[in-house]
Amino acid sequence: MSSLQQVQVTFDCAAPERLARFWCEVLGYVVPPPPEGFATWDAYTQSLPSEQRDAWFACVDPSGVGPRLYFQRVPEGKAVKNRVHLDVRVATGLTGEARLSALEAECARLIPLGAVHVRTLYDGDDACIPMLDIEGNEFCLD
Repeated sequence: MSSLQQVQVTFDCAAPERLARFWCEVLGYVVPPPPEGFATWDAYTQSLPSEQRDAWFACVDPSGVGPRLYFQRVPEGKAVKNRVHLDVRVATGLTGEARLSALEAECARLIPLGAVHVRTLYDGDDACIPMLDIEGNEFCLD
């Protein structure tokens, strides 16, 4: 039986770099260095044939613990609800008003980045906040 070494989460999207940079801000991820031989990502992009430019982008957890996020341009737009979504865990271990407050603070931080607050779910003890990223992909603050 082989063990899983790494997981990459892939997003189909319209604007890979823009979406990757949004998720960098949400998660504290970083853009990795450009490929060998290129001083910047712009220089790398300009070296590609026009049809391959801006076709993909990636970001990584600077600690190396979280999965790499990969964003690939696709021609079709998002049509239905995601079958899989990310839970951004910002209130782990908190309950009640403390949990709700932590989630609301993170929601307020993400809205100016382009995220959309869908609703707040709160039962007096547990809470989560479903949101949309800048291309309409669902995620939850948990």
